[in-house]
Amino acid sequence: MTKLTLKQQRFVDEYIISGNATQAAIKAGYAKKAAYQTGAQNLKKPQIISALKERNAEIKSQKTMDMQEVMERLAAIARGETVEQQVTNKGTVVEVEPKTSDQIRAMELIGKRYGAWTDKREVTGGLEINVGVGDWDADD
Repeated sequence: MTKLTLKQQRFVDEYIISGNATQAAIKAGYAKKAAYQTGAQNLKKPQIISALKERNAEIKSQKTMDMQEVMERLAAIARGETVEQQVTNKGTVVEVEPKTSDQIRAMELIGKRYGAWTDKREVTGGLEINVGVGDWDADD
């Protein structure tokens, strides 16, 4: 793929912010009179489409948690390594350790993730079901 020009890079940045091609073209430095047409043309260029997809993927990746991060945060809560901010009656903000109930809940979620509290029962034998057509409406 060819590299984007400086204006095209600014167009991509502004388009991600606003979702409006005309406004993105104007803010990127294209002529106001031709901004509508330029914005539409830019959205058809393969290198700009590729850059938009790449940037959206980066943004999505930054905003979502993977399972590793979830487990790390739960472990930090369970160990009491985190603090919460609470507002007092006087309007001041103080940091407090997580409540024991929050720590227990974090441990429960970690345990569920690893299947610690699931009852496993071994079932032996066969299961035979015999249903004939029309057996369920035998009220005749």
